[in-house]
Amino acid sequence: MWVFGYQVVTDSFLDRLREFLLFYSYVALFYVVLVTLLYYFIFGFSIRHIFSIKRGIQYNRMNKLSSSSHLPPVSLLVPAYNEELTIIENARSLLALNYAEYEVIVVNDGSQDNTLQRMIDEFEMELIHPVLSSRIRTGRVRGVYHNPEYPNLYLVDKENGGKADSLNAGINLSHYRLISTIDADSLLEKDALTRIARVYMENPEETIAVGGNVRIVNSCTVEDGIVKDVRFPRKLLPALQNVEYTKAFLGGRIGWSVVNGLIIISGAFGVFQKDKVIAVGGYRGGYPGEDMNIVIKLHRYCLENKIPYRVAFCPDAVCWTQAPDSYRILSSQRKRWGRGNLKNMIEEGIHMVLRPKYKIFGLLTLPYNIVFETLNPYFRLSGMLAILGYWMLNMTDWKTVVIFSLVNLFSCFSLSLGALFIEETSFGRYPKLSDLNKMILYSFLMFAGYRQIGVWWRLNGHIQFLRNNNSWGTMVRTNFNK
Repeated sequence: MWVFGYQVVTDSFLDRLREFLLFYSYVALFYVVLVTLLYYFIFGFSIRHIFSIKRGIQYNRMNKLSSSSHLPPVSLLVPAYNEELTIIENARSLLALNYAEYEVIVVNDGSQDNTLQRMIDEFEMELIHPVLSSRIRTGRVRGVYHNPEYPNLYLVDKENGGKADSLNAGINLSHYRLISTIDADSLLEKDALTRIARVYMENPEETIAVGGNVRIVNSCTVEDGIVKDVRFPRKLLPALQNVEYTKAFLGGRIGWSVVNGLIIISGAFGVFQKDKVIAVGGYRGGYPGEDMNIVIKLHRYCLENKIPYRVAFCPDAVCWTQAPDSYRILSSQRKRWGRGNLKNMIEEGIHMVLRPKYKIFGLLTLPYNIVFETLNPYFRLSGMLAILGYWMLNMTDWKTVVIFSLVNLFSCFSLSLGALFIEETSFGRYPKLSDLNKMILYSFLMFAGYRQIGVWWRLNGHIQFLRNNNSWGTMVRTNFNK
């Protein structure tokens, strides 16, 4: 009798499990179809907009614009912590820009290495006593260095306080109404600032921020801070990140900027109206995703105060950055990104979701980010468990699973190919046919483990958030030509 009762309970449980898995299959199908349609929707805007960008407003026209007195002056802020291997090339790159009026402010954030001394020695800088603004509170500034022979270069030495605190210190010293954030492991193309300023000048009153395009410098040849020979990365992880960046920036951010729904401007290269950044309190410390945080706050500030605005993206303003080439460093970076995304959504974004007063940003951008970015690892993990349940309960066969997987793979792979199409037809930074073939190959290899590991990294980032871990994580620099 007991055995019979146990069998009834077991059968009842299995029936309920089958019902749940059947319900989940409809939810999962709806999720996959919706995210795919949204991807293609945004990609469609990217394709449409890219054809309006003349392939070069080319070099001679950029030269004329670079020397124009109508270009707005810009303060370039470079936060630097333990950057002795890259900081000199970075500074040389910025000092060599084709731009009429700008300043470079390198902020040494209490580095433990020779970052400070290398800058002082290389540019023969001496301690000065400028008047610093106190509009944004920062850690103690120990000194400001300058050399009149390099009139537009300043070096701030401050106590360690994190990247956000360094940017705020740079804002307090800056002299111009536009600020630009540049990572110390990054290099700008000589006309990058001119191109991004051109986008700003299209509507200077309403354009509160413009993001630049970030590309991978690994395996390229760098001389005096300038990328001379562009090559596709030789190592596996930078190569995968290369196609990942291409899809994200060219296939995604162009489209989001068209609908004024851009949620992030990469910390590697972006330009902002200084008064708006100060109005929202500057960069917030303790945020591993400070680049997303500042953009969310700018959206909210303008929408709540009914200020006409736009957050734009300039795909032809190129910044070259070092990509992590080891599993340990890449995993640390992606965990930090996952942690920052979750923290921003919970503390900054969630109260704006689906509220009409926040327009496209609240009705589309934030719901998309929460459901398809923040919660994506949980849908993927639960999907894998559901497939296992379907197989164990004989609710499907391997052919159905394979067909569904291939359809999903094809839809994602076609988006990657679309981003490569934009790259080759509009920019052509990789002229060799072999590099194009490699980009296609790695676009496919993205789905053979890399994306799955990315889910694991993001989950770990969420766990770190729950443990209140706000550390920057592991990051090791190398020379640009290695």
